[in-house]
Amino acid sequence: MTGTTTALETVLARTGLKVDAGEFLALVEQAARRLSPGDPDPAHFFSAEQRDVLTDVGLDLSATTSGEPDARANAVATQAVFADSALTVTEAARRLGVDDSRVRHRLKQHRLAGWKGHGGWRLPAWQFTADAAVPGLDVVLRAVPDDQPALVVAGFMTTPQSDLLIRDTPATPRDWLLAGGDPARVAELAATLGTPA
Repeated sequence: MTGTTTALETVLARTGLKVDAGEFLALVEQAARRLSPGDPDPAHFFSAEQRDVLTDVGLDLSATTSGEPDARANAVATQAVFADSALTVTEAARRLGVDDSRVRHRLKQHRLAGWKGHGGWRLPAWQFTADAAVPGLDVVLRAVPDDQPALVVAGFMTTPQSDLLIRDTPATPRDWLLAGGDPARVAELAATLGTPA
């Protein structure tokens, strides 16, 4: 186990996560417990007629085998990193050069994104630069549907979008805004989060 712990500590250091291996593993365990258990046989959710239709359009409803990786693993790791890299209200206030009450006010007005955990508010790091909030963030956050969790918003803001090009290359909404792009374009895309494509 020492070799595994050393490898994990190396990865955490290389990625800039300020957490020791034990704390990170606790975050992973916490995130995994929040997920519903994986179902190795998805077919049992459907009637025979529904299974036939889904199989005809190419969906594989066969049971997972013990050798297959659990598809939830990536979500758990992402959630653990997301939680570990989030800022407290005090850390966000220090970064923005304001007092804690201003940060809470911005959260209430949807000018900053966050979630309430056991230790109070946590604010995802993607929405900050070294000393400010990402430009145009308030415009984008007001467009995000209320039912979208912070992890979905973080995934959107940090994933290249084909509609946002910087020098003919798809950019993340965050990079688009940092480069001076129109926040209304990102807001249009954000407004569709959670709707079927």
